[in-house]
Amino acid sequence: MLAALLPTIPGLLPKWQLLVTVMAVFNSLQNFATLKLTRRIYNNIPAASVTPLQARTFAVWTLTSAVVRGYAAYHLNNKIVYDMTLFTYLIAFGHFASELLIFRTATPNPGVISPVVVSTTSLVWMFLQYDFYVGA
Repeated sequence: MLAALLPTIPGLLPKWQLLVTVMAVFNSLQNFATLKLTRRIYNNIPAASVTPLQARTFAVWTLTSAVVRGYAAYHLNNKIVYDMTLFTYLIAFGHFASELLIFRTATPNPGVISPVVVSTTSLVWMFLQYDFYVGA
């Protein structure tokens, strides 16, 4: 029954997009509900600096990315969708890398390393598979 909901596009990348979407929805919900995990990411600043407003804003950004990536899971052959999805990972990588290396609001920890690994893996994978899914 659940198998019928999986993307039918060949390859593992569409299923990866769906997995990342599910994780992002969870992340969004927790950001709406609590500051606990968000404070683990931005752990190099006073806890009071991570406000409910900031967490909700982060939740909305994450949910927006989840919508794009979820749509991509089922429409990865569409160049516009593919490109937009690729940019969501580039933006996420840029955000977390800048918080680690420029703004120094975060230190290397699982809360930060996880999205860096997911965004980097997704970017490389999507660049390598571009011709397979979209064509030249």
